[in-house]
Amino acid sequence: MAVQYATETEVSSQDRFDYFWNQRGEWVEEPNVRRGGESGVQRVMGSDGQLLYAKRQTGHIYRSWLHPFGRPTVLRERDALTGVSKLGVRVPEIVFCGAQRDPVHKWRALLVTKSLDGFEEIEHWYAGGGRERHGEAVHDRVLKDLADNLARMHKGRWQHSCIYIKHVFVRVTGDGDGAKVEVALIDLEKCRQRMTAHQAASHDMKQLRRHSSFNDTDWKKLVYFYETAFGSAIKGL
Repeated sequence: MAVQYATETEVSSQDRFDYFWNQRGEWVEEPNVRRGGESGVQRVMGSDGQLLYAKRQTGHIYRSWLHPFGRPTVLRERDALTGVSKLGVRVPEIVFCGAQRDPVHKWRALLVTKSLDGFEEIEHWYAGGGRERHGEAVHDRVLKDLADNLARMHKGRWQHSCIYIKHVFVRVTGDGDGAKVEVALIDLEKCRQRMTAHQAASHDMKQLRRHSSFNDTDWKKLVYFYETAFGSAIKGL
């Protein structure tokens, strides 16, 4: 899923930030106070009818050795979305990302992405009978596509850093052997590159194990698919 920097066609480039900042919609993640500011996510509609998600932040920053004075977290998420997408990892498509210094809040920042149309949280897919409806062969393909996406990300040394099961989305279209299986990852706000692929892999896979409800059989299948795609075993899985 390619990352593209697009925006509403009738909005000039210098007005993009204000245009999206002034959009309002239903809060899907109420603003929370942390990292010295606020961050929340709204569901808004693009002029072409495309459902969008706008992450809106004021003073919400992270610090690193590269950015000791702080940098909006959406810029780190933008970098991660761009980086992993180039590796073939399925993630939300960026519509707009920008940050401005504000005299009051210091930083105002936005990340607008397209909705993952037709996708749902994998736990909701399970709860809705997706596994039973499509059968075990399709479910194995769901596990394999998840493993393949994770392995591509980790081989590029990207660590998700918050890979809970709620951040795994799935879309299955069609039935039987002709079913199309797609898994996507969301919420890459804490994603960063590690020194080695094994560091990224070890952290995320162990974290996913702790924060998922896969039974032992399914977890072993996922690990098998993952280690096959990654190219080596990960200790402790």
